[in-house]
Amino acid sequence: MRYERNWAGNYRYGAVECHVPERLEDVQQLVAESDSIKVLGSRHSFNGIADTSAAHISLERMNRVIALDRENHRVTVEGGIRYGELCMYLNSYGYALHNLASLPHITVAGACATATHGSGDENGNLAAAVYSIEIVKADGETVTFTRGDKDGKFAGAVVGLGALGVVTKLTLDVVPAFQMTQHIYEGLPLHRLQDNFDAIVSAGYSVSLFTDWKDSVFNQVWLKRIAPAGAGATVIADSDYYGAALSGVNLHPVPGCAADNCSEQRGIVGPWHERLPHFRMDFTPSAGEELQSEYFVAREDAYAALTALDSIREAISPLLFTSEVRTIAADDLWLSPCRGQRSVAFHFTWKPEWEAVRKVLPLMEKQLEPFGARPHWGKLFTMEPAKLQPMYAKLPDFRALAKECDPDGKFRNRFLDTYIF
Repeated sequence: MRYERNWAGNYRYGAVECHVPERLEDVQQLVAESDSIKVLGSRHSFNGIADTSAAHISLERMNRVIALDRENHRVTVEGGIRYGELCMYLNSYGYALHNLASLPHITVAGACATATHGSGDENGNLAAAVYSIEIVKADGETVTFTRGDKDGKFAGAVVGLGALGVVTKLTLDVVPAFQMTQHIYEGLPLHRLQDNFDAIVSAGYSVSLFTDWKDSVFNQVWLKRIAPAGAGATVIADSDYYGAALSGVNLHPVPGCAADNCSEQRGIVGPWHERLPHFRMDFTPSAGEELQSEYFVAREDAYAALTALDSIREAISPLLFTSEVRTIAADDLWLSPCRGQRSVAFHFTWKPEWEAVRKVLPLMEKQLEPFGARPHWGKLFTMEPAKLQPMYAKLPDFRALAKECDPDGKFRNRFLDTYIF
């Protein structure tokens, strides 16, 4: 078996084969007997972070829920489980995760390893929910890192970029299940964010601003709120939102695309796992063939950074499907782009025109450089390692941890050699 390309089709893997084990012991044997191996998750990264010229290992058959700890409010899962599968299980037992990414199709282990996130002022990225993580090291033995460990290495292991080994088990914090609503507003002028940014992005549990950068306007605001106690089937919202008008129809974040594959809107009350993602589990996500980039800046720099991007929107908009702005709470994870700062993420979903996108990314990175923008590890960027590495004060400690788990570089590849080592 072999996966040739990533989900979007823009990246071709160099692996000669892909192993699909069903048990922990199989993973341990494969790793111990290999000279070079890399884990492949849901293939939703857009660069070479998961690539290898040797063998891939997929945990798609190791996707079980192992235990639900009602006393401590935690769930333990195998590394190959996807969020959509886990969410349905949790909701059936009255539990929820604190947040979800736009897509429920991605694996828990892969999303945590790259600090993937959702939105919300008080919501950390998905890795922030990890309580413990089990990794198969290069020698085939397992090691478990747990929050609160005295050596502090847990904070380095969770966002591990695949450099430490194979994540075979994770324990996540859970919360009581909750109901949500989603309303969409159209036409929010960019200038309204100058004095109202905090109010706009904090008005819901999760808020996303979408623009195609053709004008200094956010085409859509996706406002996700916890449904009031005793709410009926639908919650009515105000018709105006800082100059944006309430939509009476379902919308897709990419202008012109049908909304059939999007999560329910128009204030219809539904469970958390059917509102927090933008896309439904039973449909093909997003625009299909696309490229993605994302950059994180400190929250206090959000409006200035957006204004800087707006100054080059003529270069951005012709290549863009849509761009999304979200807020994320700070965390203490060594390689998280949100480490030590409340952050705002600027996400770009590009048309599949890499040669043109590769030319515009340096222009954007130059505009965002004064704000110390950090790129998403699993998406496309052109930033030089010499500029990226100083943004992560704990990078030397991470290198030491990787050396401890993988002395001979069994899990390393070109991406890790370039940007980490």
